[in-house]
Amino acid sequence: MKINVIGGEMDRHEIDEYIKYAAEKYTGRQIGQMDIIIDGEFVDLKIYFKDMDFQRAYRSTDYLVKTMDKLNDAKRSEFSEKERHSVKE
Repeated sequence: MKINVIGGEMDRHEIDEYIKYAAEKYTGRQIGQMDIIIDGEFVDLKIYFKDMDFQRAYRSTDYLVKTMDKLNDAKRSEFSEKERHSVKE
C-alpha cells in the first residue's frame, strides 16, 4: 500500500494508526493507496481502493453476488426466467 503524507510530517507510529483505522473501517476492501493530509490540527484521509476483480455480477432482487452458487433454488429459477440484455464492452 502506498502512503502519502501531505502538508507536514508524521511519525511512523501515527501513520500505522491511520492505516489500522482505515483497515478496520473498510473491512473486506483492499486499500491500494492512502493520502494523509495534514491541515493544522486536523487530518483528512483520502483512500483509494484496489479494483475488485470479478468477471460478472448477477443482480437478484436488491443484492449482487459474484457467482450463482450463493443463490437458493427459488432465486436461481427467478434468474433463469429474467429477460437477458446484451453486455456492452
